[in-house]
Amino acid sequence: MNFNTHQIETDAPEARQAILKRLVAYNNSKTGHSDHRPLAILINDEAGAVIGGFLGRTAFNWLYTELLFVPEPLRGRGIGRSLIMQAEKEARLRGCHSAWLNTFEFQARGFYERMGYECFGELSDYPVGFSRFFMKKNLVQAKHAP
Repeated sequence: MNFNTHQIETDAPEARQAILKRLVAYNNSKTGHSDHRPLAILINDEAGAVIGGFLGRTAFNWLYTELLFVPEPLRGRGIGRSLIMQAEKEARLRGCHSAWLNTFEFQARGFYERMGYECFGELSDYPVGFSRFFMKKNLVQAKHAP
C-alpha cells in the first residue's frame, strides 16, 4: 500500500469523519459492538439560541460526558446537576452501566465528586500548573449522589 502524509493546522471535519469512520469500524470488528449514540441536552435562551448544556455519547455501555457548560448567571440553581442526572437516566435506558469524563483542576472536579464520580487518573501540568482529572461513576448501583 502506497501512502503519503501531510500536516495541517485546522479541524478538517471531513478528515475527522474519514478517520473516525475507519476507527469505529475497526473497534466494532474487535468488540462486536456498534452502539455509539450521541446525547445532547441543551440550554436555550429566550430567542432559542444554545447557551449551554450537556454534550456526550454512549458507547460500549458507558456514558461519556464530552462537554458540560452552564452559563455563570445560571449557576448555583441545580441546572448542572439536572443535566448530569438527565444524561445518566438516558444512559441507563440505553443499557449503560457506568459513566466517565475528564475535567480540569480549575473546572468542576468537586461538582462531579458531589454527583458520585471518583477520580481514577490525573494528568499533571495539562496545562502547565494545573491537572486534568479523569473520573468515573457506576450507574447501576449509584443512581445519583444524595
